[in-house]
Amino acid sequence: MSAQPLAARKRDRRSDYAATWRAFRTAMRLGWQTEANWADPLLFFIYSVAKPVGAAAILVFMVDIISGGRADPGIRVFVVVGSALWSFVVAGIAGLAWSVLDDRERYRMLKYLYVSPNSLLVLLLGRGAARIGIGAFGALITLLIGALVLGVPFDVLRVDWPLALIAMALGLASILGLGLILAATVMQTRQDSWSYPEAVAGALFLLVGAVFPLLVLPAPIQVVGLLTPLTWWLEGIRHALFPGILSGVGGAGSVYADWTGRLTPSTAEIVLVLAASTAVVLGIGVAFFRWSERRAKEKGLFDQITGS
Repeated sequence: MSAQPLAARKRDRRSDYAATWRAFRTAMRLGWQTEANWADPLLFFIYSVAKPVGAAAILVFMVDIISGGRADPGIRVFVVVGSALWSFVVAGIAGLAWSVLDDRERYRMLKYLYVSPNSLLVLLLGRGAARIGIGAFGALITLLIGALVLGVPFDVLRVDWPLALIAMALGLASILGLGLILAATVMQTRQDSWSYPEAVAGALFLLVGAVFPLLVLPAPIQVVGLLTPLTWWLEGIRHALFPGILSGVGGAGSVYADWTGRLTPSTAEIVLVLAASTAVVLGIGVAFFRWSERRAKEKGLFDQITGS
């Protein structure tokens, strides 16, 4: 008697999973078409890679000029990797918020997405995944240019692939968590929120050791950086791709060294802290987004056009 209800529940769960995956896949395709369908492939290629490659080249040339060409080669590697990986951050964190603003203010479709049978959270994550894919393309090109033109000594045989895969998976999850927090925030604000995503990304750029180690920052700011998962994501990817590279977390005189008595974190420590901080950020992001979604429904914010 109980076998039939159990089998029916299993079929329902499989059907729900399939519907969720279809919604996510459709949202990804929509996000890709929204981002890329406005231009021919060559123009879109230039648009996607010019900014990250240009940013990395400018920073490398600045370091060389300031140091008179005597900078440690490790600094060049540090800057190029951080600049390349930041494409993921801008695409993921800013992309989710921009998707909310696009659908509410420009296309005026957010209310229809909300009342559709699919979860708004799943749809936004699909849109964010498409933007992250575009960011990944820019990051790979930047690393390639760094190896071929900017003198980054990349050796594929020295890469710690398990650390690279684990750090990348956890890092992308943390980026989506931060993106959900920002998307939930702009859901409650007005059209002038278009400037929020880049402002937040710019602030994080200074806090997480993207292009310079945390030890150059004041101690309280270092503490904030150490609590941010992006800091440990960058540290993990750098040490996976270039073992022995300059640490963005530790170093003589850093808060990390004062707390732990060690100059650099171990691989296990990087993974553990990254996993813990990612879980916290992702949990907060989902909970905050659900709260923002409920409040937006109650206040009628989904169909409110805030632009003049």
